[in-house]
Amino acid sequence: MGSDPANSAGGWAIDWSPVWLTLHLSALTAVLLLALAVPLAWWLATTRARIRPLIEAVTALPLVLPPTVLGFYLLILFSPDTGLGAAWVRLTGETLTFSFTGLVLASMVYSLPFAVQPLQTAFEAVPRPPLEAAATLGAGPFDRFRTIVLPQSRRGLLTALVLSFAHTVGEFGVVLMVGGNIPGQTRVISIEVYSAVETLDYERAHVLSSGLLVFSFLVLSAVYVLNRRGRRDVF
Repeated sequence: MGSDPANSAGGWAIDWSPVWLTLHLSALTAVLLLALAVPLAWWLATTRARIRPLIEAVTALPLVLPPTVLGFYLLILFSPDTGLGAAWVRLTGETLTFSFTGLVLASMVYSLPFAVQPLQTAFEAVPRPPLEAAATLGAGPFDRFRTIVLPQSRRGLLTALVLSFAHTVGEFGVVLMVGGNIPGQTRVISIEVYSAVETLDYERAHVLSSGLLVFSFLVLSAVYVLNRRGRRDVF
């Protein structure tokens, strides 16, 4: 039988499931991270609590920890033998390890600093006089945050969203440790590249890797352009 040109190229079949799974994972992680990072970054930007440096250090840990180390401890945390993993099994009947849900949670931890730090920087740059004036006029904390802080931090919000999405797209060590290599569930693009290299399918590995390279370049270019425009608006 002849090969389907829509589903094959260069002598190997094109399996789009790792691509769609990667996009699904990255988009879901970025949205959930934004919801988590906004209040955390605002607290870090405004608090004078003594534990602030400790929280900042914990938040930044994924930047310096090897992904395999982070993935190993997340694997232990998500195990059915621990409190969190056992509670999830009782609640859903499924394990967090080697599942898409566990992959989302692990990705949120892995990409947390890429969401929190741009937001914290943006929140710290918001001038205080408008906030003080709004408070004098009777605006509550939430109203001040919604009407003053968020509009002036929109570039930080967009940067956090883009970076957390892009960082999740390229993760490998955490995915391999927590999710394994299950087709259709945890086999993302980076794992597919690894599998292609293991089977000496260098052509497939090259196509997938070059796609990730171009994507990463475009994302970083967009972030730098965005930040450059932001500085230009300030001055």
